[in-house]
Amino acid sequence: MTPADLSATVLHAVRRAVDEHALRAPVPARVRVERTRPGGRGDYASAVALQLAGPAALTAREVAEILRERVAGAPGIGRVEITGPGFLNFTLDATADAAAHRALMSRVREQGLRYGHGDALAGDLLQFSHPREVRAAVTAHAVSGLTRAQGARVAVTCDEAPDPDWARLGIAADAGGPPPAPRAEIRPVPAGATAGELLDRLGPDATRWGLLRPAGHDRAPLGDDLLVQGEDNALFLVRYAHARVHALTRGAALLEFTGALGQDPDDIPGAEALALLALLADHPAVLAAAARHRAPDRLARHLEAVAHAFLAFHDAASPLPVGDEKPSAAHRSRLALTEAAGTVLAGGLSLLGISAPQHL
Repeated sequence: MTPADLSATVLHAVRRAVDEHALRAPVPARVRVERTRPGGRGDYASAVALQLAGPAALTAREVAEILRERVAGAPGIGRVEITGPGFLNFTLDATADAAAHRALMSRVREQGLRYGHGDALAGDLLQFSHPREVRAAVTAHAVSGLTRAQGARVAVTCDEAPDPDWARLGIAADAGGPPPAPRAEIRPVPAGATAGELLDRLGPDATRWGLLRPAGHDRAPLGDDLLVQGEDNALFLVRYAHARVHALTRGAALLEFTGALGQDPDDIPGAEALALLALLADHPAVLAAAARHRAPDRLARHLEAVAHAFLAFHDAASPLPVGDEKPSAAHRSRLALTEAAGTVLAGGLSLLGISAPQHL
């Protein structure tokens, strides 16, 4: 169960309590859950009962008791406790979580680079237009890919003759003409340089990342730091994490084992693994939101988060045996999670039109 799943489960309990007239209070738009702090109980905690106590004219502990009755026994939840003035504390069902993790790994493995593609915009006919400016062209191209990945039919047109250098960024004119749809303008803050100038200095990958990573209403920083090989460069971090995944897969092959999530929930323990799993589970929703809002920067930020989470997981629990260790079920499970992260990174970079090298 991811934090988003737990939040939805508690929110459903609030709605049930209100519908059953056990609680007279407005249903919040969302319920916040957070990791239990050191010394606390369970895996997650929520202060929703304190939030609802005033409107319900009850004490927070009374509200917490009402909600506990409706959350206890829900799939994925092992135990619900009340602490302090009315905090709800949740201990997750490790067995159910392991099953969910196996299902997630299977989906990523089966769908590959298309994991997260969907039909959120199926049937939509979209036509994007943009000025003869490199950031607008790159953004329109990325938005086109994101919306197509959600099932839309899309055409992109430029207000003037395209810049020939755009071809070096992978941007080609649409074939077959635009669909019969109203035009939507893609007009981010201009880059302040031509495609040729940026390509000569940064190359295609750094140019695309530099233009797409900031939100469209923000200026795009396009300095030479986009070429620095260090963790302060988000593009390098994302591509390094992807390359590291492939290095681990090659290392496992030399040791004659492959990634496979086992039955034991302790095979991928720790907060780092759960954080990475939550981000992988969120990937389809991120792609759908980036498509709906015409915001490739959302995908770029998500890839950064996945890269950070993968590297933290890798440092906490190596997917490869260390020293005299022999490959175990735990190593196979960690490698499966590692490879799932690599798939998400590669698929996301592909949608942004950026290469995902296996060696750096």
